[in-house]
Amino acid sequence: MRALRRFTVRATLPAPLQPLAQLVTNLRWSWHPETRDLFEALDPELWRTCGGDPVKVLGEVSAERLATLAKDRRFLRRLQDVVDDLQEYMTADLWYQSLGADAPQSIAYFSAEFGITEVLPQYSGGLGILAGDHLKAASDLGVPLIGVGLLYRAGYFEQGLSADGWQLEHYPSLDPHGLPVKLLRDKDGAAVVISVPLPEARTLHAHVWRAQVGRVSLLLLDSDIEENAPAERLVTDRLYGGDEDHRLRQEMLLGIGGVRALRAYCSQTGRPQPEVFHANEGHAGFQGVERIRELTVSHGLTFPEALQAVRGGTVFTTHTPVPAGIDRFPKALIERYFAGFGVPLDQLLALGAEEDPTKFNMAHMGLRLGQRANGVSELHGQVSRHMFRDLWPGFDEDDVPITSITNGVHAATWTARELVELGTQRSSQGDPAEVEGPVHFDGVDAIAAGELWNTRRLLRGRLVDEVRRRLRETALSRGAVESEVGWTDSAFDPDVLTIGFARRVPSYKRLTLMLKDPERLKALLLDPERPIQLVIAGKSHPADDGGKQLIQRMVQFADDPEIRHRIAFLPGYDIGMARYLYWGCDVWLNNPLRPLEACGTSGMKAALNGGLNLSIRDGWWDEWFDGQNGWAIPTADGVADPDRRDEVEARAIYDLISTQVQPRFYERDRDGVPARWVEMVRHTLRETGPKVLASRMVRDYVQQLYVPASYSARAMADGGGYAPAREEAARRMHLLANWGTVRVAHVEATGAGDTPEIGSTLALRAEVELPGLSPSDIEVQAAYGRVDDADALHGVTTIPMDHEQADGSRHWFTATVPLERTGAFGYTVRVLPRSAHLANPAELGVVTSA
Repeated sequence: MRALRRFTVRATLPAPLQPLAQLVTNLRWSWHPETRDLFEALDPELWRTCGGDPVKVLGEVSAERLATLAKDRRFLRRLQDVVDDLQEYMTADLWYQSLGADAPQSIAYFSAEFGITEVLPQYSGGLGILAGDHLKAASDLGVPLIGVGLLYRAGYFEQGLSADGWQLEHYPSLDPHGLPVKLLRDKDGAAVVISVPLPEARTLHAHVWRAQVGRVSLLLLDSDIEENAPAERLVTDRLYGGDEDHRLRQEMLLGIGGVRALRAYCSQTGRPQPEVFHANEGHAGFQGVERIRELTVSHGLTFPEALQAVRGGTVFTTHTPVPAGIDRFPKALIERYFAGFGVPLDQLLALGAEEDPTKFNMAHMGLRLGQRANGVSELHGQVSRHMFRDLWPGFDEDDVPITSITNGVHAATWTARELVELGTQRSSQGDPAEVEGPVHFDGVDAIAAGELWNTRRLLRGRLVDEVRRRLRETALSRGAVESEVGWTDSAFDPDVLTIGFARRVPSYKRLTLMLKDPERLKALLLDPERPIQLVIAGKSHPADDGGKQLIQRMVQFADDPEIRHRIAFLPGYDIGMARYLYWGCDVWLNNPLRPLEACGTSGMKAALNGGLNLSIRDGWWDEWFDGQNGWAIPTADGVADPDRRDEVEARAIYDLISTQVQPRFYERDRDGVPARWVEMVRHTLRETGPKVLASRMVRDYVQQLYVPASYSARAMADGGGYAPAREEAARRMHLLANWGTVRVAHVEATGAGDTPEIGSTLALRAEVELPGLSPSDIEVQAAYGRVDDADALHGVTTIPMDHEQADGSRHWFTATVPLERTGAFGYTVRVLPRSAHLANPAELGVVTSA
C-alpha cells in the first residue's frame, strides 16, 4: 500500500533545548563545525545513521534523550555558546558594511538551482553549487542578498546503476516540513500565495518557502498546493524535467513569481525592496519582464521607458559556452503564454530574438535586459563575447560588453576541517575577505612537510573508507549477494596515488577520454611500483542517453575483476560524496573539450584541500595554472577530427601521469615524505587557495557589478519619478532612428612625414555627417594599434576626437595620435552613441566606422 502524502513527526523540544530549532533552520550549520558538533552530540549513533543531517536527527531523536540533555549543564553551555556565536554572526558589521550607505541595501539573486547542502537537494551540478556558494559567501561578507529559486518536490534525481551499468533515476518525494525551510506567512498567519497568469484563463499559484543561509534568505516557490489544478501542481515537480511547455512554466514561475515573492517577502519583513537583480543564467530572465510590467502599471511608463529603468539595475551571468545548453522556446509558445500578460508582445519577443525567427532565446533576453553581463572565467568571457557577438554587429569581439568574474568556492564548506585547523588558510595579511589586492595563505609555510603529508594521508584514508562503503552498497544494489562483495573490504589503498574525476556527464566533459587506450590505463592502475587509483562519479541528464552510454562504458570497464580494486565509478554524486573526493584525492583530473568548460569549480575545491590539478587549460585553470600547482594537459586545438583530437589529448594525459605525476608522488626522502610533491601542495594552498575563494568572487560582483548597477538603477528612478528613464528612452529611440544616416565621409592624417619614427605624432582630422543628430549625441574616436597583413587592428587604443567646426550636418573632429611603438601601425575612426547613462559604448549595438 502506498502513502498518499508523507511528513515528519518530531519530538517536542524541552524548553532548555528550544534554541536547537533556531540552529537547525539556519543552514549555517552546513559550514560551521561547532554547530555540527553540537547536533552530533544529541545522539552520535543517530547522527551517523542520518548521514550528518541535523534536520533528520531532530526528527528522530527520542524524547527520552532530549529530556536527559535538557538537564545536562555541560550540553546546555555548549548550546548557548553556539547560539551566541550565531547571533553575533547575524548582527556584526562585516566587510560589506564598510562600504557605507551608498552601497545597495538589497540585492536579489535568481537561480534555477541552489546547492547549499545535500539535506536540501535543489541542485543538479556546478550551476547550483556555485549559486549556493554565492549565497554563503555573501552571508560571510554581510552582503544584503536575497536568493530566489524553486522548491522541487523531487529535487533532481537520485542515481543508481543497473546490473549492466546503465544509469537509473529515482525521484524521492520531498516533504518541505522535513526540510530546513519555513513557510512564508502573512500577518494573519495564512500562507502567502503567489500567482502567475497562464493561457486559457488559468492561474499558476505557489507557496513561498524560506531557507535561511546564514544572513541570507533564500525564497523557494512551490506549486504543489491545493489552489492549483493537477497540471499546475506538477510545475515544480523536478529540476530540469518535462517538455518545453513544462520548462516555460517553471521559468515563468521563477522569474515572474520570483519577483512577486520578493515583493511579498519584503513587505512582510520590512526589508527594503531590491535595487539590483542578478539573473544567474537565462532561466531567470522573466524577472526583468515582470519588473517592466510593474512599472508600466504603477508609473505609467511605456515599455521602452520601463526597459531603461529595469536594465540599469539588472546583472546577467552566462554560464554555458555550449549553444545547445541555452534555453530556446518556440516563439509561438511565448506568444501563447504572454498574449494577455500586460506587456506589448512584439517588444517582448524582440528581447529574445535570434537568428532563427521561430525561436525565443532566453540568453539573448538576459543580455538585452541586463545592462551589465559577465562570464565566469577570463577565457569564458572571451568565448561569450564570440558566442554572442551578433547581438552587437559592427563591433570587434573585444568590444562586446560581456566582462568576466571568475567563479570561486566557499572554503568553509569544502575544506577539510583538519587542514583548516592545521593553518592552511591563515594569512599574515589578515582576513582575506578584508584585504584589498592579492592574498597569500602564508600560514602554510609554518607547517612541517611531514605534518602536511600525514594530514593528506589521513584524508586519503578517509576517502578510501568511503569508497569501500559505497562500492559495497552499489554492488549489492546491482544484484550481487553478500558472498560476492568481500573484495570491497580491501579495494583501494590509502597509500596509493589517488586521482579524482567527478562532474556532470555531457559529451564535452569527456568522461571516457581516459579509456581511449584501455590497456595503457590498466598498466598505470596496476603498476607494481607506482600504481594509481581512480575515483569517478557523475550524473547524466535523464534524457541524455549519450551521457548514460558514457557512464555505462566506464562502469563496465571498472567492473573488471583485474582492476576493480583500483578504479571505481560511484553513483549518487552529491555534495556529501563530493567532500570526500575533494578532501582525499591527490590529483583532480579535468579533460573537457576546450574551450567548452565555463569555469570548472570542482578543481578549485580540490586545490583548497591541497589537491593538484591535472587539467586541460580551460575555464579557471587557463588563468591560474602557474606551473607549480599541478599540470596542464596539452591541447590539440588545431586538430579538426574529434577522434584524432581525443587520441592526442588522452596520450598527453597518460604521458603526464607516467613521467611526472607518478614519479613525483612516489619519490620519498629518508622520512618517507615526497618532498617535491609536498612543496607543490604547499604552493597550491598558499597561492591558488586565496584566488579560488567565493568571498573574492562575491567581492568582485559587489564592486564591479552590484554597486554600479545600483547607481544606474537610482539614476533611472530619480527618486521614484523615472523622468531620466523616460528621457533616456526617447534619446535612444531618436539615436537609433537616425543612426543609419551617420557617415564618416573623410579622414586625413598629417604630421608623421614620409618616414614616421617612434616618438612622433599623427594629426587626424575626420569629417562626419550627422543628419538629424548633433555632436552631443555621439562620440567620435580615433582607434589605433598594430596592424596585420589583412589590415586588422590588434592591441587597439582609442582616444576621443574633439569637435572642431560644423557646416550644417557636416562636422569635423580632430585628435593627435602618438606613435609609441615600432612596426606595422594602423588607425581608423569610428562614431559611437554618447549618453551619461551608458555602461559601455557598445551598449546600443550601433557603431559607424570609416
